[in-house]
Amino acid sequence: MPSNVIVGLQWGDEGKGKITDLLSENSDYVVRYQGGNNSGHSIHIKNHYFVLHIIPSGVIHPFIKCIIGPGVVVDPKSLIKELNQLESIGINTTQVFLAKRAHVTMPYHYLLDQYIEESLGNKSIGTTRRGIGPTYADKIGRIGIRILDFCNLKKFYKKLKQVLDYKNQIITKIYQRDPLSLKLIYEEYVEYYKVLSPRIIDSVYEIHNAFQQRKKILFEGAQAMLLDINYGTYPYVTTSSTSTGSVCSGVGIPPHYLNNLIGVAKAYCTRVGHGPFPTEIKDTKIENFLRQVGNEYGSTTNRARRCGWLDLFSLKYSCMINGINGLIITKLDVLSQLDIIKVGVGYTIHGKQLKQFPADLEYLEEQNLESIYVEFPGWYNNISDIYDYDNLPQNCKKYINFIEQYLNLKIFLISVGTERNQNIIKNKSLFFKIFS
Repeated sequence: MPSNVIVGLQWGDEGKGKITDLLSENSDYVVRYQGGNNSGHSIHIKNHYFVLHIIPSGVIHPFIKCIIGPGVVVDPKSLIKELNQLESIGINTTQVFLAKRAHVTMPYHYLLDQYIEESLGNKSIGTTRRGIGPTYADKIGRIGIRILDFCNLKKFYKKLKQVLDYKNQIITKIYQRDPLSLKLIYEEYVEYYKVLSPRIIDSVYEIHNAFQQRKKILFEGAQAMLLDINYGTYPYVTTSSTSTGSVCSGVGIPPHYLNNLIGVAKAYCTRVGHGPFPTEIKDTKIENFLRQVGNEYGSTTNRARRCGWLDLFSLKYSCMINGINGLIITKLDVLSQLDIIKVGVGYTIHGKQLKQFPADLEYLEEQNLESIYVEFPGWYNNISDIYDYDNLPQNCKKYINFIEQYLNLKIFLISVGTERNQNIIKNKSLFFKIFS
């Protein structure tokens, strides 16, 4: 089956938006399979800069069908706002569709996300407060509202009343806040349904039919592997599974439909919010340099990202979980002008080296945990206008080769700038296999 899956391998913000846009050019469908509007995929094309929060990155190509899949949680207000913003700058969104099985983020989800974070104080997770976690919690708790519930307004009203009665008990009795109005929420969401109804489809059959017709499909996730609810640095994670395996449950296809499992990693690391970060840079000057040159600010929250050296120990773990068979390195150009570039290759605790990436967060939060580094000399060349791997500075190529050797994995594409064409094809056979 002609399909590609793209997944971030670190703590997010690896530049998946640009890569998804690039891979979209040769796709018939781009399908989002998890997450909500707590993510932000940035795309920079000539004079236009887009931040897509929930709409698949293929939307800028007018003939590609973009589907927001059943595994995604959808805030209708946010989705409509994003559609309108794209239309206002001349992007046709008629090919954007919404799975009827997708769950809906409601106003009480936003409030509960905020109240829970506030109640945790300095132990808070650092969520975007977009209601994503509470929406997924209701999904698992079997009290969620789905897009298909809007299609029968009597059913929607009855279900909303039942759930809101329960949520208002929590809001008023636990958090001592004012209850929400059933009438106002119902009327607001009926209007959203009127706007979105032409886009609602049974995506399971749409996608299976596309496979039968041998259409090329790109599956796009949000967040990244180390934020995975099962395999990330729990509890400082997102509330969905971000791995390649979640494509099957998030879209409704069998595993053998998946071909190329493409991982995206930055040439260094960043993390937004709280949680362990073993290779975080303690030198303020270097961290600020990476943040400014790499524009490391959250595309959804505009929060400053914590910056660190490339962590190959965790990256190897991520590649293993996802079965990555093609690797893309982004933002290599950001490292230019540094005297020394470090790469994390392992962790020690009390002087004892760990053999595996730990499942227990206490290991990563341990004050005596130290990263093991290999140092590389930097390069002072501007590489953002280089398109041939052989023309890269020698020190730069040593850095890339070390990554491949450590991971035992081929890098087929290197991004050296924000523009769509600022890429270096390193492994042409793998590149053309994916793009064929």
